[in-house]
Amino acid sequence: MTDACFGHPRLAAIYDHLYPDRGDLDAYDAMAEEFGARRVLDIGCGTGEFALLLARRGLDVVGVDPALASIDVARSKPGSERVRWICGDATDLPPMRADLATMTANVAQEIADPQAWRATLRGAYGVLRPGGRLVFETRNPAVRAWEGWNRDASRRVTEIPGVGAVESWVEVTEVNEPLVSFRWTYVFAADGETLISDSTLRFREREESEAELIAQGFTVEDVRDAPDRPGKEFVFVARRP
Repeated sequence: MTDACFGHPRLAAIYDHLYPDRGDLDAYDAMAEEFGARRVLDIGCGTGEFALLLARRGLDVVGVDPALASIDVARSKPGSERVRWICGDATDLPPMRADLATMTANVAQEIADPQAWRATLRGAYGVLRPGGRLVFETRNPAVRAWEGWNRDASRRVTEIPGVGAVESWVEVTEVNEPLVSFRWTYVFAADGETLISDSTLRFREREESEAELIAQGFTVEDVRDAPDRPGKEFVFVARRP
């Protein structure tokens, strides 16, 4: 199952307009350069922004995501022919030897089921060359970011070319740590349609993430701060020995 904001065609088509600031990708781009990566697997690639950014720099990129609607949006973008797009997850990958595997934004936390998370780590490990790295971020549970997820703080109206005004807001629906569930509401002014997208994130402690990585054969090389959210996230750099 994929969240409607990624899997519903009408919502996937406007996703980039609703969330235009992807400054968070700069740190991942810098790490790809730091590690000398030439072949990259972008797990949970969504509408393809990061995969296309790397492809424009001449890297060999595979983008995988379970939401077909998001993959369709990615394929419609200029330069998309430079990326190999796969509708699936990290357990559905063809044979490859990547230098770097990434999970940007909320991707790692979206994989809330422990078995699915372990399978994802195993899938990433399997496609990395020896010495290759897996990089992902996860929010620090101690910050309790969800306490600021409410309609008053998040409500906005976005004017989207060819679509019109879209009102959106988020509200937390359940907190059962380490799981936090929330609901995005989208109202299209043009025809009054209201669409709902329910999500659940798993807020893993740093020690939990490190233990899972080690259990799947990785070496935890570094745990960094997220430049766009200092003090609020852990950025894990794990290496396949």
